[in-house]
Amino acid sequence: MLVIAVIIYFLVTLLLGLYASKKVHQAGDFINAGRNLHPAINTAALFALWFGSETVFGASSEFATHGIRGIIEDPLGGVLCLLLVGIFFSRKLYSLNVYTIGDLFRQRYGSKVEALSAVLMIISFIGYAAGQIVALGLITQTLTGFPLSASMFLGATIVVVYTFTGGMWAVSLTDFLQSILIVSGLLAIAWYVTDMAGGSTKVMSALTPEHRKFFPENTGTEWVNWFAAWMVLGFGSIASQDVFQRINSARSDGAAYNSTIAGAAIYLVFSMVPLYLVLAVKVLDPSLLEGDMQMMLPRMVMTHMPVWLQILFFGSVLSAVMSTCSGALLAPASLLSENLIKPLFSGSMNDARFLLLTRISVVMVGSAALIIAQSSQNIFHLVGEASVIGLVSIFVPFVASLFLHHTNSGGAVVSMVSGSMVYAVFRIWDITEINPLVPGLLAGIAGLWLGDRLTNAFTSINKA
Repeated sequence: MLVIAVIIYFLVTLLLGLYASKKVHQAGDFINAGRNLHPAINTAALFALWFGSETVFGASSEFATHGIRGIIEDPLGGVLCLLLVGIFFSRKLYSLNVYTIGDLFRQRYGSKVEALSAVLMIISFIGYAAGQIVALGLITQTLTGFPLSASMFLGATIVVVYTFTGGMWAVSLTDFLQSILIVSGLLAIAWYVTDMAGGSTKVMSALTPEHRKFFPENTGTEWVNWFAAWMVLGFGSIASQDVFQRINSARSDGAAYNSTIAGAAIYLVFSMVPLYLVLAVKVLDPSLLEGDMQMMLPRMVMTHMPVWLQILFFGSVLSAVMSTCSGALLAPASLLSENLIKPLFSGSMNDARFLLLTRISVVMVGSAALIIAQSSQNIFHLVGEASVIGLVSIFVPFVASLFLHHTNSGGAVVSMVSGSMVYAVFRIWDITEINPLVPGLLAGIAGLWLGDRLTNAFTSINKA
């Protein structure tokens, strides 16, 4: 019964994607839904963007191990990101009226910086999409008993198909449906386990004093790493194509602002439900905390829930992961087609060919993400690493171009390269206990300043 229900859900999702394809008449419809999304649908898309595998599986396992401090990176960092984007960035980004963040870099810094930024963003997104594919594989494996590799292939194929057909319209409409399933499914599970555990007071009693700690130990390194945890998603995903694409799909700049703030509020509330379920696991069956912590909640549902709740749970989890995964595929596909491949045709590509190119790019990105997913199966780390890459490479010139009207291409390049290289050095060789993103971000800031000075110096020499 459970497997049949999930198959039906997959089919409904594919049919919705096919329906969305009827709204796609040009590349703009595919990439940003013609900038005509209803605010309710746009809010659901922004909520569903974050509520994915890392929230249900990754964050819950981190919470079980490390308590509240373990979830600062996500979901709390995700909430911070949406709030900052809504308050400071949404109106500025919407007014650009471009397809991608790469287009912004081309306007400010030129075609070479556009290409470099697109490459860096695509690399980060492939890791992010891989995390969602791993989650789809874990769920499918739990339900069917298929090998994990085959399960990941099946899940990735379904998401690629409906994203390929309907683009942002498919992503947004399925996000709206999936958001309803996520909310209803998690609330039903929470209500049921609360009753089984003997009330919410009994569940909350499982939260130990150690797990309640929010602030770090009073040392310099701990405080730096605490702030770094906030920055992974909180700052790292501000300059993110998937966030930008949802903002750019709104009907107006006001709708973009309101939808982003509302999405942050909804995400904050419902991202707490999986954490509450972790506490219920401690009360109901502590043995489920052994083994792979990412599978703790699915094991609880399969062991202790009736079939109708199993259907709701796995339907809601599949909804969460598929909605995030589809956006994570469309974003880099848009960058690949718009900022890397299209410029090779010297402006000779018409809209119909560009639309086809973007669809093909979805398949290419999905295939690359599947390969990464097969080699690394830790969801939380895959997602975290993806966001850090964006923070140390793209964030500094992105902010400078928007708020400081920065146009020095040399400064942008030195910032992106220095931030990425310093992060890689500190990440690989474990030079210090401080999170590598901190020296990487500082190097990006210093690189912007140094690159500006060097470029201006060379310009002065050439003029002389």
